[in-house]
Amino acid sequence: MPASPPEEDVLTARELYRFYRAGEEETLALRGVSLRARRGETVAVVGPSGSGKSTLLGCLAGLDEPSGGEVRVDGVRISHRPETERARLRALHIGVLLQTRNLLPHLSLRDNVRLPQRAVGRKPVTSATELLAQVGLGERMDALPRQLSGGELARAGLAVALANSPAVLLADEPTGELDGETERMVLAMLRDRAAQGCAVLIVTHSAEVVRSADRVIALEDGRTTDATAPAGGAVQTEVSDATG
Repeated sequence: MPASPPEEDVLTARELYRFYRAGEEETLALRGVSLRARRGETVAVVGPSGSGKSTLLGCLAGLDEPSGGEVRVDGVRISHRPETERARLRALHIGVLLQTRNLLPHLSLRDNVRLPQRAVGRKPVTSATELLAQVGLGERMDALPRQLSGGELARAGLAVALANSPAVLLADEPTGELDGETERMVLAMLRDRAAQGCAVLIVTHSAEVVRSADRVIALEDGRTTDATAPAGGAVQTEVSDATG
């Protein structure tokens, strides 16, 4: 069979709603959000605090269940399944890079990468040793997270997210606490992964991330507008079909 075309949608979300209830009060965190990300594409999701960005990322990753709508990754529905099934599908198809950098403090970097690889029960495409070398931590693989600098932690977290060569990489503010040089280094790694066919979606407040993205989705009050990041970095928006 021929290889999948680079423009193929690998992540799709359709009409996502997320409600939270506290006593008599109900909060609508997502209000009919639809989006897609294609193989080889880098998408930035922007918006003010409280706009629903983290809720959206949790639903896309299968870490949270939408109240309505569905999420598909590589053609497989990940939403509205038991947590054990969502965890298995996440390990197979999705890499998640959280602000906490994904690292368990009592494990070495090598064992942190090996942990998700063991969860899928198959030989990894790229070994933990190779992955850490690719992110410039080949000589630090036996170190514990507390022994690393901020830039090293960011790169180690990325290695964990890429442990199983995911079709989709979801990142939550991956450069939020980094200096400019380290931010550019991490962004270059994310772009390199996209160039290899991964769909990369980044929740961010960073202008640098927006400038590097192929497409920008603006989220406000739980609804989306689709935006394009031109060369100058200014975001031009159009109301998307997802806004209802």
